[in-house]
Amino acid sequence: MSDKKISVFESGLIWFGAAVSIAEILTGTYFAPLGFSKGLFAIIIGHVIGCVMLFFAGLIGGSVRKSAMETAKMSFGAKGGLLFTLLNIIQLVGWTAIMIYDGALAANGILGVGNWIWCIVIGGLIVLWIVIGIKNLGKVNTVAMAALFILTIILSFVIFGKGAMSGIGGEDMTFGAAVELSVAMPLSWLPLISDYTRDAEKPLAATAVSAVTYGIVSCWMYVIGMGAAIFTGGSDIAEIMVKAGLGIAGLLIIVFSTVTTTFLDAYSAGVSSESIAAKINGRWIAIFVTIIGTLGAIFLPLYDITDFLYFIGSVFAPMIAIQIADFFILKKDSIGKAFNFKNLIIWLIGFIIYRLLMRVDIIVGNTLPDMVITMLICVIAGKTKKD
Repeated sequence: MSDKKISVFESGLIWFGAAVSIAEILTGTYFAPLGFSKGLFAIIIGHVIGCVMLFFAGLIGGSVRKSAMETAKMSFGAKGGLLFTLLNIIQLVGWTAIMIYDGALAANGILGVGNWIWCIVIGGLIVLWIVIGIKNLGKVNTVAMAALFILTIILSFVIFGKGAMSGIGGEDMTFGAAVELSVAMPLSWLPLISDYTRDAEKPLAATAVSAVTYGIVSCWMYVIGMGAAIFTGGSDIAEIMVKAGLGIAGLLIIVFSTVTTTFLDAYSAGVSSESIAAKINGRWIAIFVTIIGTLGAIFLPLYDITDFLYFIGSVFAPMIAIQIADFFILKKDSIGKAFNFKNLIIWLIGFIIYRLLMRVDIIVGNTLPDMVITMLICVIAGKTKKD
């Protein structure tokens, strides 16, 4: 889209914006039954696992200067990689709709003009962000992130400044399930991060800053959600903001955090589409995805995203495990082939293993064991048999 490179600072801003979202805060509310200390431990463990994987995924794209879905072709072949391109576009359309839905619902809780109106407002702002473009957002993003940073600190003081923090009764979620739900958010960015690190001035530094910034801020969002649920006994973030007297400030947090996060989903859907055919204009596809997402947010019930998060994990955890094994250990590249059937079969095995592991309560969640097993299979197959 342009030859301009993204600085390390701009990379940090992008991933700060990705992490500050209502969806992350809402996901954090699910941790309340564990109590604050146990919930915090699960959040940190999950994010360490997820963000280490996020770093390696971003480093691949940054090193070879290719988008996320172009790097997938390096492991699965020029045509085999298209499977993940299509799955990625589908999940990004889903994310766009979910984020707009959550943002509009919360915004309407503060200023009740109608959910559909807020969907259109948020969708319109996302289109504006797309038109400005990822490489031209510098000053706009700096101002937006500074405002979000200040407002989120205020929200944190509102929730945690009251002092009455104690675990609520009943442990509806196991520790292992909580870790997996914590891994899920950084995992959902695995098939996107290279879309941004490919244009970084300093790929290694930018990838590290991106992963660390996202991890810290995402943990912060989860903790805000968990703390809010423990403190109030509920999960309505808009209601908490209204009761705290945040009003317009709360509305700004909701709207701009939704825009800065969802923009990345729509933008990456456009970048991924360019992997299908060179003639495709990614910016127009991103705008189209935003429109579809806005319509989905208006007309579809999108209140529970846990199954969606687990689906993303089962698809993309084994995918990136194979890419990491190929790039960093086996040093193999299948870009010249139409299909790498060996890796596609290993991915299918990894997908099935993930779904089976969902039935077992593992203290570190499902993602890490699934990725370790998939990587071992990939390395053993790569060392013992020619592609």
